[in-house]
Order: sequence, then structure tokens, then C-alpha cells
Amino acid sequence: MAGLIVSSLAFALMQTLLIPALPVLQRDLHTSEQWITWTVTIYLLTGSVATPIIGRMGDQYGKVRMMLVSLTCFLIGSIGCLVSWNVASLITFRGVQGIGAAVFPLAYAIIRDEFPEDKWSVTMGTVSATLGVGGGLGIVTAGLVVDNLNWRWLFVVSAIIGLVALVLVWQFIPESPIRTPSRPDIAGATLLSGGLVALLVALTEGPPLGWSSPLVMGLFVASAVLLVAWGLVESKVPQPMVDLRMLTRRPVFFTNLTALISGFSLYATWVLLPTFFQFPKSLPAQVQQYAAYGLGTSVLVAGLWILPCSSAMIVTGPVGGILGRRIGARIPLAIGMFLFALGAGGIALWHSSALAVSMSFMICGCGIGFAFASMPRLIVGAVAPSETGVATGMNNVVRTIGGVIGAQIAAVLLAANVTPGTQIPTEHGFVLAFWLSAGSALVGVVTALLVSGKGSGRWRVVSTTDSASDSNLDDAVAAESA
Repeated sequence: MAGLIVSSLAFALMQTLLIPALPVLQRDLHTSEQWITWTVTIYLLTGSVATPIIGRMGDQYGKVRMMLVSLTCFLIGSIGCLVSWNVASLITFRGVQGIGAAVFPLAYAIIRDEFPEDKWSVTMGTVSATLGVGGGLGIVTAGLVVDNLNWRWLFVVSAIIGLVALVLVWQFIPESPIRTPSRPDIAGATLLSGGLVALLVALTEGPPLGWSSPLVMGLFVASAVLLVAWGLVESKVPQPMVDLRMLTRRPVFFTNLTALISGFSLYATWVLLPTFFQFPKSLPAQVQQYAAYGLGTSVLVAGLWILPCSSAMIVTGPVGGILGRRIGARIPLAIGMFLFALGAGGIALWHSSALAVSMSFMICGCGIGFAFASMPRLIVGAVAPSETGVATGMNNVVRTIGGVIGAQIAAVLLAANVTPGTQIPTEHGFVLAFWLSAGSALVGVVTALLVSGKGSGRWRVVSTTDSASDSNLDDAVAAESA
């Protein structure tokens, strides 16, 4: 369990660890804001592409083996970033580091294989909580490092954590005997990778280039074509990388839809809060009437105010798992989305003090803990053992896409609500984004309640190692879902 937690924490920490240091990196590497932003974007891109592919390879060739591969890439990327000599090398090694995202679906699959079923919910909830915990710790750690040390120490931190995780996994986690004997689906992997890359690049480049620009529109079209082609290929090959029947089962479909909404809601709020906390209190008189909301904190203090959200996840992740074990994971998922809506609405209503924002975001953290703990349990309960890695991997990808969309729409709302004659966002822009986050989370409550089926996260496991038994289980799960 320690190996799985540290492995997950390594990737989650690096999602936010670099963000507060971007201005320093831009100055030291003598580059533009657009290029330095790619050090964050590429991490997301490679992580999204690697997650379902390596998750599937884990189902085929061994989950521990592929986790060691994923962590080795993370470690190599960390060392490369540490010695990077320009922005191009930093972006390249950040891309290698992003392959570490595959640890999450592999961790869920290992839990299913190695832990008793009555421990699944709690252990999956604990691993899921590291997503938020790592994000909060990343901002605080970055503030400490940026204020007192060189930015390269950020990658010393990630390399140490990656090395510890690698050793723990290698020493203490046994390889699972559950495999899916099949040929590599190269065409499916290529088309899915191309479609995801085109989609995520279009979403991230839309605001700076303009949503109607030829490049962005071309990327959206390319993404649609590639993903449709991927669906056609996967429906015809005898051994697909992703069985599309699995994605259409009711529990899987509505869990993934809720994951998309949860990512949207979370990032529409999360990406704005550091800026909101750090916005200066003292502004010129002509601006003050539109932007009198500044809390004036430093990067480090902003991270500390956000930290209670991460602390809440440490508690509610395992608690949500325990609740899911007793009553099924659907209800904790709906409760989590409702709590997030409550917290985001609280930020929109009461944001005149750092304490009020922090406490409201802590309620959001409780909701995230419940929701993130429930989703992998629902997915695992609806698929065959040989599909666990790829199924949970696709769930992570969908949540990531939702997060990118949420972050970009929040940025658009800020850009559309600025003080006249300036580029300074108004208070109204922030409030709109917070209300949008709350409203989308309420939609997530509805989709969570639609995750029906007798199992609802409590599917009885049939342990199997041969493809024939897996096929029988697949049919049984499909019938149960229907």
C-alpha cells in the first residue's frame, strides 16, 4: 500500500509543483510565456495518452511490470528536467515524466488483484485522495522552493519521490497472475493517441490563438476524425485495446460522464484560486471599483490556504471508501458532487476573506474525496478483472479532459470580464466561474445517481486467468448492468 501511495503521490505532486515557478523558469530560460506554459501542458498530454495504453499493457503483460516502466520514465524525466539546458529540453523531459500518470489505473488494478474485496473501497479511496493531496502539497512545496532555492530543486524533490516509489514497488508488490492474452492493438493505440493529443492541444491553445483560428479548428476536426476512426477500428479488430462494449455499460458510461463533470468543476475553481488569493489589495482608484476583491497573499501563503482542501481529501477518501463498501459507491459519488457544489457556491457567495474561501474550498475537498474514491470502485465493479487497467485508465483520461475544458472555460470567463481599459479581471468574472463550477457539480449529482445496476460498486469478483472465463464474466457484467 505504501508503494502505491508514494507512486501516485509522485505524479500528483508534479501536476502543480511547477506552476508557481513558471515566471522564474521563463526568466532563467529566456523564453516566452507561451513556450514555458508547455512545460505544464506536455505533462498533461503525455499522461493522458499513456494512461489507457499502459493500463491496457498492464492487463496484458503484468501490472507491476508496467508500473515499474511508468515509474522509470518518471524518474528519467525528473533527472532530465533537473539538468535541462533550455526550454525545449525541459518540455521534452516533462513529456517523459508525464508517462508516470499510468500509475493510477495500474494501482487500482493491483488493488483488485492483491487485496481482499472488502478492502477495495478503502484502499482505492486512499490512492484516489493522493490526487488532491499531491496537488495541494505541490503548490506549498513550490512556494518554499521558489522563495528559498533554485527552481531545479523542484525536480530533485520529484526524483527522490520517484526513486522511493520505484524501490517500494519493486520490493513489495507481487506480480498478478491475471492477464489478458492478446496481440498488441497498434492501430487502436495510434488512433487514440492522435485523437487525444489533437483534442487536448486544441483545448489548451484555444485561448491564446483564438477558438476560430485555422490551427485550433483544424485540431478539433483532426481529433474528431481520429477518434471516430479509432471507434471503427476497435469495433472490428478481434482483440481491441479498449472494448467499446465495456464503455457503453451503464455503470461505466455514467461513472465516466460524472468523471468528466467532476474534472470540469474541480479545475474551473482550482486553477483560479491561487490567482484569487494573490490578487493585490491595493489598486488604482479607477480599477478598485471593479476589482476590490484582492486578498494579497504570497505564493506560499496561497498554497497554505488551499491546503485544508487537500487535508479534507486525506480523510474523506478512505471514509468514502468505507461508505461505498457498505451501501455501494453510487451514493458516496452523488454526495461528493453535492458537497463540491456546496463548497463552490460558498466561494461565489463569501469570498471577502481568505478564511472564508479556504473553508468553502475545504468543503469542496470533502466532495472531491468522496467522488474520487467512488469512481474507480464503480469502474472496477463493472468490468472483468482483465479489463481493470484500461477501464480505470479511460476514466482518468475522461476526468483529465473535463479538467482541461473547465480550466479553459474559467480562463475565458476571466478574459471576458476585465476592468475597462485594462486586462485586470473583475470580481464578476471570478464569481461567474465559481457559480459555473457549482452548477456543473449539481449536474454531476444527477449523473452519479444514474449509475445504476445491482452492483453499483459492489460486484462479486470471479477470479479468472483465462480469456474464456473473462468472456463469460464480461457477458455476466453486461447483463447485470442492463
